[in-house]
Amino acid sequence: MATILHTIKATPGSHKRKKRVGRGNASQKGTTAGRGMKGQKARSGGKGGLALKGFKRSLQKVPKIRGFNSLKPKKQTITLSVLERVAKDGDVVTPKYLKKMGVIDKPQFGVKVIATGELKKKITLKGCFASKMAVVAIEKAGGKLEF
Repeated sequence: MATILHTIKATPGSHKRKKRVGRGNASQKGTTAGRGMKGQKARSGGKGGLALKGFKRSLQKVPKIRGFNSLKPKKQTITLSVLERVAKDGDVVTPKYLKKMGVIDKPQFGVKVIATGELKKKITLKGCFASKMAVVAIEKAGGKLEF
């Protein structure tokens, strides 16, 4: 027999029928409809009151996260020693240039140069931020900082 849309059927037993409660005493689930006698759980909407108590204990043991984490992305930092290794003498170093050289991942977040290591090459830093000591080291090597 061909499998066509109107011939497809579910596997027997894969769909369990929902038990219909409160349809008379002959159905075995009449009168109280399997909810027992009186009380909060016998009423509509009255369930789950104590269900979360066990989870609350475990939740109280977890320490609260203190402080504040900004969603604003941080600038990627590179050192003078990295610039010394990557750049050639007389290069114009931009965030795109550093991305091309494989030093940073995301140039759109910005780049900050920090004064760790030595710089002996004359480079021009363009579109990057730099610490005060890094600016001094770049200018001492004969380079400059542009925005």
